[in-house]
Amino acid sequence: MVISLLRRGGSDAGGARSVSAGGAGVAVRTLAVLLQAGARPMTAWQHLADSGDPVAGRVVERCAAGAELVGAIDAEGGAWSDVAAAWEVATIVGAPLAEVLRALAESLQDAASAADDVRIALAEPTGTARLLLWLPFAGLLLGLALGFDTIGVLFTNPFGAACVGLGIVLMLAARWWTARMVRTAQPAPGTPGMHAELVAVALAGGVGIPRALRLVELSPADLAADRSRTDAVLELSRAAGVPAGELLRASAAQQRHDARVQGRVRAAALSSKLLLPLGACTLPAFLLLGVAPLMLSVLASTPLPI
Repeated sequence: MVISLLRRGGSDAGGARSVSAGGAGVAVRTLAVLLQAGARPMTAWQHLADSGDPVAGRVVERCAAGAELVGAIDAEGGAWSDVAAAWEVATIVGAPLAEVLRALAESLQDAASAADDVRIALAEPTGTARLLLWLPFAGLLLGLALGFDTIGVLFTNPFGAACVGLGIVLMLAARWWTARMVRTAQPAPGTPGMHAELVAVALAGGVGIPRALRLVELSPADLAADRSRTDAVLELSRAAGVPAGELLRASAAQQRHDARVQGRVRAAALSSKLLLPLGACTLPAFLLLGVAPLMLSVLASTPLPI
């Protein structure tokens, strides 16, 4: 069950992973407090649902319909798939569930903060790119405001029709190119360091490292890099003779920090990279759709000398 949860949670990057890790972190922290106070798992979820949390309400409804608790949590997707996986690992190995959830809540909120930082950094260059895509159409409106029939020229003059076709192609190319750059600069799906966190959860239950690794050995593609870092931390733990749990949590925290820094760097680089579609596509499209029709209108309205 753990493996299936991890596989679904990591593969649906475009949809389920869009669930807010920050919102999940707040709810998970509340669950940890309720469990630490002595509430049973389903009672804690019911209290959270009664407080108005929509995710908890849906989880309680699924459980009332006969679903298992872990499956009901995983059905929410996104960050909740990580919560479901950690919940089941802790249950299997007998780790203190309240402590596991408290540590997981901090991880989810750190990941949400990193993603928010990247989105804020991307807001300005992304908004600028979208604004510039309207520049050619602004040229058409400017021609109309000056009293020239720029739109009519585009469809009655052969050169105008050619300008329309080539300008539209350039606009579509600029839109595709800009969108591709913005997607590349977006944070990677998933919670950085989650592989190390899950292994640390398993070790907290007192199991050995081999069994802990077997619980997550079929991790999805987006956790493959995390697995190599987890192995490096475990090797360091064996060589130094120190417990691996704290080292794994420190490694997970470092991975979240690295993701935040790399996201900021990508966002900063995006501002200069957006000049490429601007110079190669948007400005030529402005000349074809804005300036060229104006010039053709001027020529058409100018009487020929006798």
